[in-house]
Amino acid sequence: MYTVNKLISALILLLLSFSLIAQERHGYAVHFIHGEGDVDGIKLAYQYHAKEFLPEDWQHLDLFFESSVNFWRYGDNNNHDRNFVLAVTPVFRYPFGQINGRPLSVEFGIGAALLDDTEFAGKDVSTHYQFEDRLGLVYSLGKANIAARYMHYSNAGFKKPNPGLDFLSLSYSSYF
Repeated sequence: MYTVNKLISALILLLLSFSLIAQERHGYAVHFIHGEGDVDGIKLAYQYHAKEFLPEDWQHLDLFFESSVNFWRYGDNNNHDRNFVLAVTPVFRYPFGQINGRPLSVEFGIGAALLDDTEFAGKDVSTHYQFEDRLGLVYSLGKANIAARYMHYSNAGFKKPNPGLDFLSLSYSSYF
């Protein structure tokens, strides 16, 4: 339990530090995730949109940093396994088309994640520290978005075994 409290404290400090320096749009996201082997979960995220870090001629590209807390669950009600994950990921989003006059974008990102338990859903992922990779399609609703994503967590082969964890995500995000 000490580790979980420490992780929550770190996330709160990170979120506060982003909000102190932010001048652009802030946002939040709720991801409903499903992984292989009947893993289900929810990911709650704060998004800091940081377009000011990009060169002027990259005006169509959006950059945001997503800090998140994940709650994963595997198994049935009587015999289940849980995992708690903190992650910070820089995400790039680029519009490539429109549907009904609204932008459709592709997004990608690679960030860092901290898993509470290295054994989850019948897999030994070896390390608490993992990379969070994502690739998604995002449909803009104006001040909100809906998205479908593929997400992968692995330690990039730094330690064996490295089976990785794969998820599909449906999410809703909005700006403050």
